[in-house]
Amino acid sequence: MKSFVKSATTLILISILILGCKPETKTIIPEWVPYDESEEIAANAENESRRLRYKLIQSRVNDKNIMLKAIEAQLGTFGEEEYRNLHSKIYDQGVVPIQNSIAAGEFTYEELTKWYLYRIARFEGDKDTYLNGIISINPEAVATAIMLDKNRSDNDHPIYGIPVLLKDNVNFEGIPTTAGAHALMNNYTKNAFISERIIEKGGIILGKTSLSEWANYLCLGCPNGYSAVGGQTLHPYGRKQMDTGGSSSGTGVAIAANYATVGVGTETSGSILSPSSSNSLVGLKPTVGLLSRGGIVPISSTLDTPGPMTKSVIDNAILLDAMTGEDPMDAYTKDNPKNIDYYQNLDGQSLEGLRFGVNKIFMRDSVYRTTVAKLAELGAETFEFEPTEVDFSSFGAILRGDMLIDLADYLEKYGGEDLPVASVQDIVNYNLEDTTLRIPYGQGRFAGILEEEISGDALDSLKAKLNQDAVAFFEKPMQEFELDAVLGLNNRGAGFAAAAHYPCLTVPMGYNEVGKPQGLTFIGRRFTEDKLLRIAIAFEEATGARIPPALFAD
Repeated sequence: MKSFVKSATTLILISILILGCKPETKTIIPEWVPYDESEEIAANAENESRRLRYKLIQSRVNDKNIMLKAIEAQLGTFGEEEYRNLHSKIYDQGVVPIQNSIAAGEFTYEELTKWYLYRIARFEGDKDTYLNGIISINPEAVATAIMLDKNRSDNDHPIYGIPVLLKDNVNFEGIPTTAGAHALMNNYTKNAFISERIIEKGGIILGKTSLSEWANYLCLGCPNGYSAVGGQTLHPYGRKQMDTGGSSSGTGVAIAANYATVGVGTETSGSILSPSSSNSLVGLKPTVGLLSRGGIVPISSTLDTPGPMTKSVIDNAILLDAMTGEDPMDAYTKDNPKNIDYYQNLDGQSLEGLRFGVNKIFMRDSVYRTTVAKLAELGAETFEFEPTEVDFSSFGAILRGDMLIDLADYLEKYGGEDLPVASVQDIVNYNLEDTTLRIPYGQGRFAGILEEEISGDALDSLKAKLNQDAVAFFEKPMQEFELDAVLGLNNRGAGFAAAAHYPCLTVPMGYNEVGKPQGLTFIGRRFTEDKLLRIAIAFEEATGARIPPALFAD
């Protein structure tokens, strides 16, 4: 045996001398070493924003090395040299240019997937750049890419071979769906309906992103982007200086930092719009019922929806198209629009003659005000309106009443086997067993669910009344001025759109005085996503407002 090893080594050395080649060396990812973060926490203790006063940053329950090893195992010999060679062809590129490069033979889906994985390890493994944006990595991502390289055809959906990140409340077989919660760390499930749709069309699920725990319905006033499993998500445009938005915080920071081409978020009220606008992304909160919620950890079956979060409008349309379909397990998707091509024929759109409603309250914001003036320069007509008052006092009761039922329903129908919890009460009790580790910011929202007394017909009446009032909130200016869309600011007013079941599409419009991104949000009537996408791409092409975060340009 020793003789064989010696001979093999000699042959390798000879080949290097004669042919000038080097032996292939497997890429090794450095181990993550937890560090003392007390100074960082102390520096933020008096921050004027309560959302930035952290109790912890690194997760105490999730070993980052598990994620890094899942990457290392798939890289083979792909390292810094390969990453550098492909950087200009992949960094900040969208679906269409990536597909064009692959069609031209410039790189493969395998190399594309490895490039993103290497990039995640490169930044998330460094204490000066990590964002805590990723909770877990699909161990079969590269193997899937290799298979897709072999089976390419001329009829593939544009999402084919494209790495996609899922918010970690969306089920994906092979890695747990945690919703950021300690109680679900071993929640191994089958695919959610939308995950299955992406996979059917050839999309590569790269991994899961962090989130505000239980989709921001656990604690009161805690930082956006915090979860027991993910730790504290940080902002790529200002680490520990800016609020990431929530609850799809991880998807927001990960796509902004170019950890994948596109990502999936979920929203009940603002959870796609907030992190998308905060991270200079295009984020779509679809009409409730356009996309299935089957296999997604819920807050409210009345208001919940998944949606795409991307760097461009065309990418948003492509990912939306990949996820659509009627799910027999989700009654809201019955009779939703069929055969709408969301990504074709988006070229050559114009804002000329379009009519937009302008909320007078938002005109106090200088970026919004400047953007409204820009729309007029581009040929659109704008109409200021005074927003009507809507009684939102029942909104919390609706969320609490729904979550009590819907979360238990998810755990029974879609949850993994042998979970330690089966209801909200179980989760509250489970967390109380170790409050420091599992709920350092408390569980005030969960406790409120158990205290909620309204249910049944009374709950249904509240939902109907709020929906009616929210629809009227938009319909008054829409009908008065014959509007194509109402213009929102970031996620402000998201609750009205949620209650009305109206779609919202936020697009980067600029940056405030401290450099934080802001989004212009187009709000339309139910199932007008195709129209909003046409409006949004015209706005995007005319303004080109998005600038990627400088810290992650390397």
